[in-house]
Amino acid sequence: MVSRRMCILGALACVHASAAFAQSSVTLFGLLDAGVSYVSNEGGHGNVKFDDGIFTPSLIGLRGSEDIGGGTHVIFQLVSQISLGSGAIIGNGLFARTAYVGMQNDRFGTVTLGNQYEFMADTLFFSGVDAARDVGGLYNLRNGPFQKLGLPGNPTGAFDWDRAAGSQRVANSVKYVSPVVDGLKIGALYGFGGVPGSVGANNTVSAGLDYEVGSFGIAAAYTNEKYGFQTGAPQTSVRNWGAGAHYHIGEVNLSALFTTVRNSANGGAVWMSEFGGTWQLTSATTVGADYMYMKGNATLDNHHAHQVTGTVQYALSKRTMVYASAAWQRASSGANAQINGVLDPDGASSGANQAIARIGIHTVF
Repeated sequence: MVSRRMCILGALACVHASAAFAQSSVTLFGLLDAGVSYVSNEGGHGNVKFDDGIFTPSLIGLRGSEDIGGGTHVIFQLVSQISLGSGAIIGNGLFARTAYVGMQNDRFGTVTLGNQYEFMADTLFFSGVDAARDVGGLYNLRNGPFQKLGLPGNPTGAFDWDRAAGSQRVANSVKYVSPVVDGLKIGALYGFGGVPGSVGANNTVSAGLDYEVGSFGIAAAYTNEKYGFQTGAPQTSVRNWGAGAHYHIGEVNLSALFTTVRNSANGGAVWMSEFGGTWQLTSATTVGADYMYMKGNATLDNHHAHQVTGTVQYALSKRTMVYASAAWQRASSGANAQINGVLDPDGASSGANQAIARIGIHTVF
């Protein structure tokens, strides 16, 4: 048996764009997650259901590297997200999760072009300052009684509103990630809007910073996505930023995170703060817990929500683990709780409380 943390990091390495390659290769890889969840109140009723892609999304992909000398590699990655329950591909297109090609140099960093993560996910989630990476997965990412936020193309109006789950990749983008220098790594991304006569219309800009020294690390990210361009009308946008830190103390890993969102189309805004951690009890067993508070502005009726999430994970091997997790959200009076991952637009609780309990299995190949 190996530690649960090593299993998690192995899974993340499969999809993280900055992974290094030792030689020319093409690799088939995947993450698979499935289980049974009980939702206490989904549209006014309890629901026991098969649910997949919760601890991580279920992904299958190809990644490749060609060593062209001088410490430089040509790299690519093509990834599909799938539903294990139906076998269907999720998203618009075969490789809708990520699809990019680029060059990676040991001294100068990595440039990639295609459909890829921006830095709210790439920096905050993958760096470990977001407790959801190790505690609860999708159920512990951000949602709540904020349907009036009205994010474009969003199944609930506020699903994954701070983008940390990587649910909103940036198409037609160019991305740069620096090498790590004295513990510091920075990056920037630009997504082209494709509007003739207006370079800035419908574009996306994102930047991230990650600093690691010993057992301590900090990370910060910013993303602004413009949308809905119309000639003669003001350009609207969704703006996110966030910052967090993590610290290892023996077998305990602690993290704290603050994120925000603002939709300029209606003035809706939410901020969130959380604190969580994991404790590796044995080489195979890890427990974790997290507390999160979210607050909307007047456009969202000043709704707020508390959420508590816990998990127990047991590694069966280097690649496979089983787990049990639970999440409880308490919204403000008059609001309807909605835990992230309950994707049905009518899946919000009929009241201020919603809870989920889950058992599942996760494997990496």
